Amino acid sequence: MLQSSRHQLALALLMLVPALWAVNYLIARSAPGVIAPNMLAGQRWLLAGLLFCALTHRELWAQRRAVLADWRHALVLGTLGMWICGAWVYLAGQTTSAVNLALIYSLAPVLIVLVSRLWLKEPFSAVQSLGVALALAGVLHVVLKGEWSQLARVQWVVGDAWVLGAALSWTFFSILLKRWSSPLSESARLGTISLAGVLVILPFAAWEALTAPEPAFSTQGLLLALAGALLPGYAAYLGYSVMLRELGPARVSVVLYLGPPYGALMAWLVLGESIHVYHAVGLALILPGIYLVNRRRAA
Repeated sequence: MLQSSRHQLALALLMLVPALWAVNYLIARSAPGVIAPNMLAGQRWLLAGLLFCALTHRELWAQRRAVLADWRHALVLGTLGMWICGAWVYLAGQTTSAVNLALIYSLAPVLIVLVSRLWLKEPFSAVQSLGVALALAGVLHVVLKGEWSQLARVQWVVGDAWVLGAALSWTFFSILLKRWSSPLSESARLGTISLAGVLVILPFAAWEALTAPEPAFSTQGLLLALAGALLPGYAAYLGYSVMLRELGPARVSVVLYLGPPYGALMAWLVLGESIHVYHAVGLALILPGIYLVNRRRAA
């Protein structure tokens, strides 16, 4: 694919990938009482990893020496992106509120911008910083339902530490996925990372199978894992990987702020929940923010 075509594809994915990730909001809300967190993450990434590998098996075989030589990087990225960013969020949802979860996770794009600027030396202008601030204000407006006074009433609980760990993990997953080069295509590389993540998740999922009240395997649990594997797993991570390669972590990170309004839209379509004015106001701040961050030539 031509460089210009890849760039245009990456820009189009800025709007699509958050919609795919928003499916995970519905999965996370449906999982309690059906399937335990690590078991869900393990099944999700096993299915996604097998799909990645099945579609790129010839490339993986041809590059088998490179795959074996890169096992340490795959294991680190699998730990960060598949275990911590998967199971830990599901664990947090058992004790923390949706407001706390979204508030803490909204730190991730800001952290990615800062680390990208300091570590990767990515240029980031004042106008792009304004874009991040606008998008952050938009997502907070949605999370707080337009009532900013709620910030003073937020109560922190143990589960918030799981979310903070996931936000930090996503930051370094994004940075390292860009920093550590690989001869593999995005799809083949994600196959190895996904299966490495499953190896990390496996002992925790086995413990849950022995101790958790939820059944280890059930039709409903498998359907949730399959949905997670296909949309917020295979499709979203592949799209995110393409965007990282073409645009860089700092420019791509701001799309995370589309998660709450997209999640609200999906809850309206699937669960019949209401859409409110604060969703529209938040989106009206987030979209210009994303535009400012991703203008081809930022001042």
